[in-house]
Amino acid sequence: MIAAAIGPVFTFLDTALKRAFPDKTERERIQAQLEQAMLQGDIALLQGQLAVNAEEAKSEHLFVSAWRPFVGWTCGASFAWSFVCQPLLAFALAAAGHPVELPALDTASVLPVLLGMLGIGGMRSYEKVVGANKRR
Repeated sequence: MIAAAIGPVFTFLDTALKRAFPDKTERERIQAQLEQAMLQGDIALLQGQLAVNAEEAKSEHLFVSAWRPFVGWTCGASFAWSFVCQPLLAFALAAAGHPVELPALDTASVLPVLLGMLGIGGMRSYEKVVGANKRR
């Protein structure tokens, strides 16, 4: 969705630069400056988010610092129910002569959240293994 919105912006900027700066060298210099400014803005935004994340993690209030673990445990619990507990319980009940239709959770809605959290956690674990935080 974001990529679809960014494409027309770059097309517009490219067209505007070509009209404003017919000289190719000058246009490329201005374009490089614009790209550098956009990159600096992205970096500043990411640094700000990292600062917010660090402050949240330091908080002593569970409502502030524990929302990420809560989301992780909730996603994990939904997958545990859907792929381990519910099938085994349904089998055990059917084998005991009491077949019951147990509720199934929609794991498609939590999958992107869980995979995102696992990916970020995996990257951080890799950084710890290679000692990325000790290089500074």
